[in-house]
Amino acid sequence: MNRMDKEPMNHNKSIKVAGLLLTSLLSLPALAQENSVDRAREALTRQETDEDASKQLEEVFQAAEKNYSLIKKGTYSVNYAFDYSYFGDQRLDVDIINGSPRNFDVVPSAQHTFTNSFNIDFGLLDNVTVSARVPLVAKFETQEELSATDFGDISLTARWQPFAYVPGKPSITFFGTAKTKTGVSPYEIDVNKQLSTGSGFYSFSVGGSFSKVLDPVVVFSSVSYTIPINVSDLNQVRGGDVLEQVEPANSLSVSAGFSYALSYDVSLSVSAQVGYSDETTLRFRSGIEAQAQDQVSGLMNFAMGIRTSDSTIVNFNVGFGLTEESPDLLMGLSLPLDITGLKEE
Repeated sequence: MNRMDKEPMNHNKSIKVAGLLLTSLLSLPALAQENSVDRAREALTRQETDEDASKQLEEVFQAAEKNYSLIKKGTYSVNYAFDYSYFGDQRLDVDIINGSPRNFDVVPSAQHTFTNSFNIDFGLLDNVTVSARVPLVAKFETQEELSATDFGDISLTARWQPFAYVPGKPSITFFGTAKTKTGVSPYEIDVNKQLSTGSGFYSFSVGGSFSKVLDPVVVFSSVSYTIPINVSDLNQVRGGDVLEQVEPANSLSVSAGFSYALSYDVSLSVSAQVGYSDETTLRFRSGIEAQAQDQVSGLMNFAMGIRTSDSTIVNFNVGFGLTEESPDLLMGLSLPLDITGLKEE
């Protein structure tokens, strides 16, 4: 595929980002005369095999913020993502001697989580995409020197875009996600010797995402609600008692942000996410019922999408938590995988 020549922009002929993202550039008409000037003009005209600049930018934005993009019917994409999160904490160790506290010590504690995930999207219809996410998790805890490596929770998602895109109008996508409990459950381990790699329960999420072009940026937002399934028949020793049942918290998540085109091949995205979870209830064999208080989490994330070839866009992101319940640091990258022999010619 030939690359499109890029001429410098001036104030009288500025190209709007909305046009770059969602409309095709008009190619110059090829003239039929056979003199040298006409042949030069024809050589500079965009051919059918050349990639449209608007398509380049649209793909960069879609890769950086996938919640408002679908793929065509019968096609699929495979993406790899690597994510790292860090939780830091300070723990107070106190020795009690003859009823009196002694030897106060503040011990730093940190948990590092590395997630390698593979995402497969398939276009069931032009406006319906189904996808699966398979995570592989490695987790390390510094204070007790614990580690765990196993599968995380595999999830299945369906996305539906009810209306075709109309320039100048918002783009709306609805989605539903079913998450399994394939990861190591935190309710089925020895909490003093092991770490979990999953949530420990099934859950279902529904929501919608919205995007709109506002020259020269694309703004987007998303809202989702998650309903977990209660876990019973447990037999986990905790603090001298036995945990038998867990009622996980329902949660609501809202995010918003924008993407800005820095060039034909580079975009920058900024987004914020706020989540609310109500009480989690733990029931023990002794009849004691404990409730964890509701929590509010907040994240700030920055992402950059860079086109490295005609078919590859690499995304880098870094973020940080805004509340105590959120990770202190988030980092990651994602890129498409071209599996030779599986794609249709």
